[in-house]
Amino acid sequence: MILDKLTARLKSVQEYEKEPVPASRHKSWRSFLGMYAGEHTAGTEFVIGPLFVAHGASAGDLAFGLLVGNLLAVLSWAFLCAPIAVKERITLYYKLEKICGKNLTVVYNLVNALMFCFLAGSMIAVSATAVGIPFDIPLAKLTDWLPSHVSWVIIVLAVGTVTTLVATLGYEQVSRFANIASPWMILVFLAAAIAVLPELGVKSIADFWPAAESKIWTGVPLEGQSKFTFWHVMFFAWFCNMAMHIGMADLSIFRYAKSWKAGFTSAGGMYVGHYFAWLASGILYAVFLQKSQNSLEFAPGPIAYYAAGITGAFCVIIAGWTTANPTIYRAGLAVQAIIPNSKTWKVTLIVGLVTTTAACFPALVMRLLDFVALYGLVLMPMGAVIFIDFYILPRLGLKSDFAEKAGIGINWAAAGTWIFTLAACLFINFSFGVEIFFLGLPGWFVAVVLYIGLSYLFQPSKQLKPNLS
Repeated sequence: MILDKLTARLKSVQEYEKEPVPASRHKSWRSFLGMYAGEHTAGTEFVIGPLFVAHGASAGDLAFGLLVGNLLAVLSWAFLCAPIAVKERITLYYKLEKICGKNLTVVYNLVNALMFCFLAGSMIAVSATAVGIPFDIPLAKLTDWLPSHVSWVIIVLAVGTVTTLVATLGYEQVSRFANIASPWMILVFLAAAIAVLPELGVKSIADFWPAAESKIWTGVPLEGQSKFTFWHVMFFAWFCNMAMHIGMADLSIFRYAKSWKAGFTSAGGMYVGHYFAWLASGILYAVFLQKSQNSLEFAPGPIAYYAAGITGAFCVIIAGWTTANPTIYRAGLAVQAIIPNSKTWKVTLIVGLVTTTAACFPALVMRLLDFVALYGLVLMPMGAVIFIDFYILPRLGLKSDFAEKAGIGINWAAAGTWIFTLAACLFINFSFGVEIFFLGLPGWFVAVVLYIGLSYLFQPSKQLKPNLS
């Protein structure tokens, strides 16, 4: 009976993969506020905050870098992504199919889905560090790449199974899960950080900043870690979700919004999660380093457990889920766009299997800063293509949604933009030593120029299909 009800529930999931979201399914800003607060006050925060400490960011650079970078991220969601989402009300993948053609979109979707799987996998791994506390699993080190114990793999498989099942139930269930979990997680983050401050010598508010500069964000990186400055922090805060806002992945999310102003709800995630939660998790890690004499061992679950007991461990588990759930959901949409006749929930199950397999490797967590930066950079050119196609090409006398109108499988203007932009970023990286955290900004302008120029080159040579409507 329970299995029959679950099967019926899964069959009823309707995500409007190939049609605009109807008005009856539009959601208020509260739905998005809860989802962004939950998704960005989540598992990644237990990793990224400590990694800023490991990379030797100073207290001042971190505080002001996060302030500016998170503001730029909110503005990117609100002014670049959300307006297009509410006007088109279709998924990113269907929009790219119209612009780029089905064949190019298949390649993009495979790359996108794989990136989503790796990101969600890192969050499953974060949750697993807390689930594994009773089993006394050896902690992974910042330099580890491979799993060190078979029990680790078993725990990851269990956590991944639960996470995938939630994601298969569709956007409404993902959103509801985040809305329930996020307020509680925020309080645990802050309470745990405050609870351990006395161990760092903080007895009053006046003691905090001196301790922050000398014992938490000291400006001195751990052994084997690069040095982070204000610019590293600012650009990472802005671009760590580049794939979502500048890269337009959240067209698939904001297509449900009543108004483009829902894009500002991303501030709930940026300033609660990517500001206070990164600071809080950095404090927790600083205490761990003090206790372990700067050990390179790294596991969010035990760190939170030390500060807040079972509640802290449970918070890490839920935090990993609230990030992994919508990420697996997005990956499922990407793959489903390649095989449109399949049910989204079935595809999501397959994606969850790939994600869970990837989660077994600690390198996903240990190199998370680099991976997130690379992820956004790889997908960024297509976001620029969508932006220019929507706003600029019609004003230049060129056709938007060119692949659909010309009936072609590949829009070579878009393909060339993607390839040559990434090649240009690689050239800048190797020739001038520009780190990956900074490449997104010049890369976006390169993509804009390329797409406009290549559209002039390729569009006149194609005979558009007649409009039969």
